[in-house]
Amino acid sequence: MPNRRPQLEMVVSTAATDAEAAAVLAAVEQFLRETMPAAAPAEERQDPWLRAALLEQTGREPDGPTEWGDAHPW
Repeated sequence: MPNRRPQLEMVVSTAATDAEAAAVLAAVEQFLRETMPAAAPAEERQDPWLRAALLEQTGREPDGPTEWGDAHPW
């Protein structure tokens, strides 16, 4: 999974000291942590082999493409 956290970089101008720039950077990072949306719960996925077996056993046709991408696997 890629790291989606923004890469913050501290650029210090002559008007701000290193300590002031670090304080601003820390405040921004804290703001990002506090306002980050909660992670979505992981979907429970059915085992594709179990799905294929259940469909075959009951004689049903798939209602959509399978995990492997084929519209009609048999």
